[in-house]
Amino acid sequence: MTSTDQQHGSTTAAPASRLTTWHHELFAAVGKWRWLHTLNDSVTEVVQPLYDRHRDNVVVELMHGGRWAGHSLHAALSDLPIGFWSSAVVLDLLDKDVPSANGRLDPAGALSAAGLAAAVATAATGITDWNVSDDEDRRVGLFHGVLNAAGMTLQAASLAARMRGHRRPAQVLSLASMTVTGAAGFVGGHLVQGRAVMVNRVATSTGPTRWVRAVEDTALEDGIPAGVEVDGRKVLLYRTNGDLYAMDNTCSHAGGLLSRGQFDGCTVTCPLHEARFDLRDGRILRGPAHTPQPVLPTRIRNGWIEVRGSLPRSRRATN
Repeated sequence: MTSTDQQHGSTTAAPASRLTTWHHELFAAVGKWRWLHTLNDSVTEVVQPLYDRHRDNVVVELMHGGRWAGHSLHAALSDLPIGFWSSAVVLDLLDKDVPSANGRLDPAGALSAAGLAAAVATAATGITDWNVSDDEDRRVGLFHGVLNAAGMTLQAASLAARMRGHRRPAQVLSLASMTVTGAAGFVGGHLVQGRAVMVNRVATSTGPTRWVRAVEDTALEDGIPAGVEVDGRKVLLYRTNGDLYAMDNTCSHAGGLLSRGQFDGCTVTCPLHEARFDLRDGRILRGPAHTPQPVLPTRIRNGWIEVRGSLPRSRRATN
């Protein structure tokens, strides 16, 4: 290859690389915006104390989705305003938004109003989830919220224009709203799939497939938690009133180490966002966690505490 070919190759490779890295560069830039840091601090000062005051309220846990839904309620609700508003845009493009008789809203206007109602519930659950995020996730989540608020404002303006009979401005505002809301959805997708926010952090925790020594029996004192690593898996060991328990040490909600949390009898509270689990069976006692903690069988053998994850595979051949 000649030097000219090499120069030509490097020139053509750069744009292709940019096509696959622009989103990383975008969110790296978003994380550095000073106004977003300032806004994050200001909003946190107002919203976080309110959330902490009502953290034990069952309504707050329901807004997360909690143990009943098994996943975030916000993600499910977000489909509603997007669906309603995108349908309104389609009707506008097909010129099907002719005003109905008796002063009622045209079909696109009805969809716009329904989307606004759904957006209020979606925003409320989003704010609830935002309160249990941290650092860069929190700032990007706030940016996601700012975009959604802008989309709601544009949609409300579009609905007001429809009700006054200003058809073209309403259509333009509706399309602008959907564009901004789509951008907000992209940011939300980055949070979930790029940053792993609100996903089960222990979904693939299965090993070890055999009994493995964790710590010496005499090293685990009653009421003193121990975080150990067994075959690459982080495990919490805890003994209370002579009973021994083992569970995944990584909190299913946001990855906090449960061994650094608070313990009360057979209950452990995560140090990050205060989700509570029962050490005996891993069930959720309080959100925001959606998924129970995996528990591991334990035994004491030859002076050692041993743990096991998945059941060992059968050595017997199957027909």
